[in-house]
Amino acid sequence: MGSRSGSWRRALAVVYWAAQLAGAVTASLLVKWLFPGDALAVGVPAVNNAIGSGEAVVLEGILTFFLVFVIFATAVDPRGAFKSIAGLAIGLTITMDVYAGGRLTGAAMNPARAFGPQLTGNHWADGWVWYVGPIVGAVVAAVAYEWLYLRPLAPMPVGPAETGVREPRPGDAAAS
Repeated sequence: MGSRSGSWRRALAVVYWAAQLAGAVTASLLVKWLFPGDALAVGVPAVNNAIGSGEAVVLEGILTFFLVFVIFATAVDPRGAFKSIAGLAIGLTITMDVYAGGRLTGAAMNPARAFGPQLTGNHWADGWVWYVGPIVGAVVAAVAYEWLYLRPLAPMPVGPAETGVREPRPGDAAAS
């Protein structure tokens, strides 16, 4: 069952990524149709001349780290007390990320956000920045949140799972 569950999750992730990329391309085509000329170039993230592409990758990674960490803390963590304000927290994080990095990198924070305008407008300069940075930032945030907050707080009781018996560990008081 574990193997089937894992393959189902991988398949769902691929469908999710494909949907994001298709949505980004569709939105970019709509913008291209609604606004004539090269207005789409405004939506393409770009590296500011004040920084290099290496710094831009690191900045995109940091921006994405904050976004993914907040998503885990508010919307994903089943023990989190903030589900009712998840949208507000995520929206404020995106706003702060755009204020901090928008002028330097475009603050894409998601490869799909960059892919749509890049594909439909054929603007590929420094394109790898918006793929490597967000992917690394998201992975680091997910691993950090897993290690810091999602790991079990206490060891599981000893006892074979198939018996349904939950025996206390040696030294613990038995539940009556």
